[in-house]
Amino acid sequence: MTVKEKFKNSLSELKNPYSLAALGMLLALRIILGAFANSTLALFGNTVKIHINFLPIAVAAMLFGPFAAGLVGALGDVFAFFLNPIGGSYFPGFTLNGFLTGMILGLFLYKNNAKLLSIILAWLANVVLVEIPLTALWLYITNGMDYGFFLWARLISEAIKFVPSVLIIFAVGKAVTKIPKFK
Repeated sequence: MTVKEKFKNSLSELKNPYSLAALGMLLALRIILGAFANSTLALFGNTVKIHINFLPIAVAAMLFGPFAAGLVGALGDVFAFFLNPIGGSYFPGFTLNGFLTGMILGLFLYKNNAKLLSIILAWLANVVLVEIPLTALWLYITNGMDYGFFLWARLISEAIKFVPSVLIIFAVGKAVTKIPKFK
């Protein structure tokens, strides 16, 4: 499937009531996980966060494609913040990260039956294009510390999370692909 077809199919998923209901549930799960299923490590001035709020975005990417997953990522960030603002003010850069993460995961994972290589490539692409450079930039802008410091902190954080995150997406992806509608 070409990139253009993935976007076209993903947009058409938004016309299906079943898809909208499932995306709504994934969005709700993203908000809940963003609020409660995370932890900040004391390393690097509390910039290393361990979380699983990427999982609903990855599932949306597998089932509904890049655009739908991007919406789950972006809206999940906005709603999670406004429902549970944990220190600081809202910053749209992190919403952009959520959208881009969904788009990247969707490009790699949409309709591929949770293949491990695709999951690894999706995770690496997201880390290299979004999680390290953009998150470091947003943290630099909002905190005013050295950008290089945040780059290293993000690199270490993503290295720590790589294997567990890929394995979680793989395991959940295998279970999701067994749902009769999505076979």
